[in-house]
Amino acid sequence: MANDKSSIQLVTRGILSENPIFKLALSMCPAVGISTTVMNGIMLGIAVLFVQVFSSVTISIFKNMIHPRIRIPTYTLTIATWVTVIDLVLAAYMPEAYAKMGIFVKLIVAFAIITMRLEMFACKEPVKDSFWDGIGMGLGFMVGMMAIGFIRELLGSGAILGHDVLGFKPLLFFILPSAGFFVVGLMMAFFNWIEVYYKRTKGLQ
Repeated sequence: MANDKSSIQLVTRGILSENPIFKLALSMCPAVGISTTVMNGIMLGIAVLFVQVFSSVTISIFKNMIHPRIRIPTYTLTIATWVTVIDLVLAAYMPEAYAKMGIFVKLIVAFAIITMRLEMFACKEPVKDSFWDGIGMGLGFMVGMMAIGFIRELLGSGAILGHDVLGFKPLLFFILPSAGFFVVGLMMAFFNWIEVYYKRTKGLQ
């Protein structure tokens, strides 16, 4: 069973060393397509966090009852169930946000990061560890989406969360889909540089 330290490690691993977007390069479709603002990143990040945590916990609870031959369909059905829950909640209580990213919420079912964590972690580990791993991976995705959204919203529209902050004309390129690839590439390089720098300072490389 995980102690406090290992729980913290599971969370930080998902945010830093195994960040779904910047380190694992998974679920790139929403990272490029919807990350035009910080708010979009927050909203989709919350949806993914919810689905990741509840799917991981569900699979961990029933892992001994899942036949190996049907594990992937089982993962898909589990994810789809929780996606349906969050989809209905957003549609009912946050219609404006849902209107902007409704299709991406539905696509969470196909997000590689969620299926991968169920296969690599939740189906093998206890519920507590799976819960913290889901928290870490979900937060890692949210942090990635918020970081990309921050850069694109700031440089593309000169605003943050709808408030104008730039004193010069924004670069409209950053709100285009192609800019998503550009920003993600820069952030990946930055994360890799931090990792290399940390290892060198600790004498690990």
